[in-house]
Amino acid sequence: VLIVFGLTDNYPEANERHYAFMLEGLRDVSISAKQRGIGFAVFRGSPDTVAIEQAKRAAVLVTDRGYLRIQRVWRDRVAKEAGCRVIEVESDAVVPVSVVSDKAEYAARTIRPKIHRSLSDYLEPLVETRPKVLYKDDVRGDLNIEDVDHLLRDLAIDRSVQRVETYVGGEREGAWHLKRFIQTKLADYDGDRNDPNLDGVSNLSPYLHFGQISVLDIALKIQAACDDRTSEGVDAFLEELIVRRELSQNFCTFQPDYDRYSCLPDWAQQTLEKHRDDPREHVYDRDAFEQAETHDPYWNAAQTEMVATGKMHSYVRMYWGKKILEWSDSPEEAFEMALYLNNKYELDGRDVNSYAGVAWCFGKHDRPWQERPIFGTVRYMNANGLKRKFDRDAYVAKVAAITG
Repeated sequence: VLIVFGLTDNYPEANERHYAFMLEGLRDVSISAKQRGIGFAVFRGSPDTVAIEQAKRAAVLVTDRGYLRIQRVWRDRVAKEAGCRVIEVESDAVVPVSVVSDKAEYAARTIRPKIHRSLSDYLEPLVETRPKVLYKDDVRGDLNIEDVDHLLRDLAIDRSVQRVETYVGGEREGAWHLKRFIQTKLADYDGDRNDPNLDGVSNLSPYLHFGQISVLDIALKIQAACDDRTSEGVDAFLEELIVRRELSQNFCTFQPDYDRYSCLPDWAQQTLEKHRDDPREHVYDRDAFEQAETHDPYWNAAQTEMVATGKMHSYVRMYWGKKILEWSDSPEEAFEMALYLNNKYELDGRDVNSYAGVAWCFGKHDRPWQERPIFGTVRYMNANGLKRKFDRDAYVAKVAAITG
């Protein structure tokens, strides 16, 4: 068995921050594969081209499933040109997308029963096996993954956003975060998750995005930790991990325009159009947003946290996106801005959850609410809402302490 990874220098919207985290993860894969008698080789080039070239000497090629446009294009090409049997395995979802639904789902409430209907069939423990014939090291990649710093310097990648020390990539780090979450946060997760001052979340999203931890393994370990003390936290976490995440996968699978304003439901587009010319007290351009130079200290703290650490608290991210809509010249411009900033600075940017999360701020997977200026009937959020959830000023101080 040989694991092959094609490393391209120009993955869309990826920069040094993303590449560093990914390479740290690949280094872990190299170590664990060797321990199991499996080969691992990293080649420089587009993943589809690398896979097709290496398939010339393969009996079977196995790939995981991807939901985004470029991932599907790569896999379609490999399936057509590999010259050997190609098997696609859906390892990034607990219940496969096609088992859950054959259409774009309206909201979490419509997809939830469909997922739960099949969930027990797929929540089966993983069995680790060793190949009957150990890999003989006859294929070597042209990139050395053991020295991440050296390799990172050699790549011709976007250097506009530097790597962060806040989170280190790799399956060992991902496993550590999961263990820590179960031991110290799970029991209080349902009550603490919306307060960015408490660090009550799992911090697993970057590891899930880069495939450095198994969603099935997480779900099984969370389930195993369920007791009278943790049951509410378990239910709340599995709702996010499985239902909400697979709603995002459904969205990107069945809506080809998942990264464009046109992906929004008709009612949202119509109400935003109706209020397009409403007066806006504050309007900011890209530089002001990117540099966290708005009038709102809470929004500025959220943006600063993301730029500095590679991660923004999930509840604050909703407020962050809503305010971009409120402070932009047009809803289309706001949609593009939110995606641009999210994908550029978040370690888990360019993910199905990124696209669904930004679209949610504009009405996707939601319903009409009370009509108001600018937003129309799209759900509104304001700073007073933050005050009801957590100590806003403590959050600003926390971010200031992180960034010095």
